Amino acid sequence: MKLHLKVAVASDSDEEFFGVGLLQLLEGIDRHGSIQQAARDMELSYVKALKILNRVERELGEPLLIRQKGGASRGKSELTPFARQFAANFAKLRNKLVKAGNQAFSEFSGRFKAKKDKK
Repeated sequence: MKLHLKVAVASDSDEEFFGVGLLQLLEGIDRHGSIQQAARDMELSYVKALKILNRVERELGEPLLIRQKGGASRGKSELTPFARQFAANFAKLRNKLVKAGNQAFSEFSGRFKAKKDKK
């Protein structure tokens, strides 16, 4: 057995808007300088990626990207300092929670296994 934890940031109305998928999208944009290429890597449509990014910007009240229009050849996108910091902090938080969850699960599964072994 193993534990799977889902870590996401939600709005006050309990709607998730930032999780590991968006973290991957931002990392892809940072790597490629392109929303379209980052979305393609994740098998997302460009339009869906834009909708997701726009929603997160509304929820956070901060821009995530500096966008330079110009099409596939001249356009580019880069993360804002806020986006870099938010993504880094989310990744650290997620790692801490996964580590703590795995520790707690190890204790749980050890007790479960001990009871199972006694039978």
